[in-house]
Amino acid sequence: MEISDIRIRKTLHDGKMKAVVSVTFDNTFVVHDIKIIQGHSGYFVAMPSRRMPNGEYRDIAHPINSDARNLLQRSVLDYYLSHKPEDIGAMEEDHSFYDYNSITGGGI
Repeated sequence: MEISDIRIRKTLHDGKMKAVVSVTFDNTFVVHDIKIIQGHSGYFVAMPSRRMPNGEYRDIAHPINSDARNLLQRSVLDYYLSHKPEDIGAMEEDHSFYDYNSITGGGI
């Protein structure tokens, strides 16, 4: 499975959550609401989740092996970190978003 598109949907400047992204796989399947979090030892990717009745959070979609998780996290973070936060904020004000394909011309 190949990552064919990454879009930064929202950036946040306060708190630990820094951005919300959508990732498209093989131009056929998209996962929304992937979060970029700044932790104590650097950035990491948190998959979309739902709060269960018992108060625990459960992932809605997630990689099922470490190779897939590493590829997803590396691709999303490399893409996010390659853009200046102020540029992303300006794009949001114009109601447009960074689009991986429009910048790179294709998949990862």
